[in-house]
Amino acid sequence: MATDTIIESDLDISQLIDKPWVTIVWDDPVNLMSYVSFVFMKLFGFTAEHADELMMQVHTQGRAAVTTGSREEMERDVQRLHEHGLWATLQRDDKF
Repeated sequence: MATDTIIESDLDISQLIDKPWVTIVWDDPVNLMSYVSFVFMKLFGFTAEHADELMMQVHTQGRAAVTTGSREEMERDVQRLHEHGLWATLQRDDKF
């Protein structure tokens, strides 16, 4: 009796697992640093200290990952950030 076998090399595990997504906030010349911190606290409930750390990362490194989760959650976060005038995008966590 013959049995079917699956060869492991035929499988790409990364295609089977939905990796988390991240929301990235980008530096811009328009918004004040205090406003960016305020938005982080308002939208995501961050402490002032955590919001300031992320804001400084955006300011000094040009970007910061502020939230992680499913693609749908990150699309919602990006939309909310856009509504507050911040430049934000989303991407898979392994690409950041």
